[in-house]
Amino acid sequence: MGELRLVASQEVQEMLGVSRTRAYQITNSKSFPDPVAVLSVGRIWRTEDVEGWIKKHRPDLQDAEG
Repeated sequence: MGELRLVASQEVQEMLGVSRTRAYQITNSKSFPDPVAVLSVGRIWRTEDVEGWIKKHRPDLQDAEG
């Protein structure tokens, strides 16, 4: 198994290229992956889950990552 890569809200915001408020709205949508943990600093997601969501729901961002 490969290395476990995790992201928090700030990284999700950067991956999406949106404001903190918009990132909060997106991460609370039913289509967004569930966090793998909820810590005192906030929610944590697996990077591959977020990347998969971006590929499906925001394909325009794939080219920007490239």
